[in-house]
Amino acid sequence: MPEVELDFPRAWVDFADPDDVDQVFRCDLTWLTSSWACIFGAGCRGIYAEEPDAGCCTLGAHFSDRADERRVRAFVGELTPDLWQQHAVGARRPSWTETDGGGARKTRVVDGACVFLNRPGFIGGAGCALHALALRTGRHPVETKPDVCWQLPIRRTYDRVDRPDGTQTLVVTISEYDRRGWGAGGHDLDWYCSGNTEAHVAPDPVFRSCERELRELMGDAAYGELVAHCEQRMRQRRSTRVAPHPADPHP
Repeated sequence: MPEVELDFPRAWVDFADPDDVDQVFRCDLTWLTSSWACIFGAGCRGIYAEEPDAGCCTLGAHFSDRADERRVRAFVGELTPDLWQQHAVGARRPSWTETDGGGARKTRVVDGACVFLNRPGFIGGAGCALHALALRTGRHPVETKPDVCWQLPIRRTYDRVDRPDGTQTLVVTISEYDRRGWGAGGHDLDWYCSGNTEAHVAPDPVFRSCERELRELMGDAAYGELVAHCEQRMRQRRSTRVAPHPADPHP
């Protein structure tokens, strides 16, 4: 099935952060109430046709900051050869990190994909070794994976906004990480999930299935308010002709 167009009418809600009077959340209700789900290993074609089993792990993961890299490094130390196919590679120099052309730190790419990607047929199972570590040890992948990995395809951005009364507020936008979030090369991806009908198959909406991720991105109090707005949106969809995400199944 084809992906939907990148631009279409969306419903947004703005509300003050209960934990910070100088901050406002702007949330994409159309995306957060959609039926998207990660379908890695269950129909995902990978962002590049030559690596269909790599999902969105082809380019490696850029670290959001030094703290992100330090946190991941601690969990890399817990990985064992039965969990990490590239364990021998990661244990030697230049190890599991590298810098891109602009000098930014990221996970190393080995054989066309992130060093943490286990390939089909590996004894520990296909997919991210850090994700597997979380599941084995009773953690959530939010704890073990690089920030960009566990956040995708939710996008958080920040904008300083000057109000007409001379005050300034920080607007935190929570939205869909569509192709454009990947930068200039995003439109050239061979396949992408967030707006693809093949990935809008979840029984629960994104605001429920990604509760842990949203709590990490927003805080518990703001997430609670988001849930109220999303549930109202869901009721409106059932009782009126409020448009869903165009990739969602249509009755």
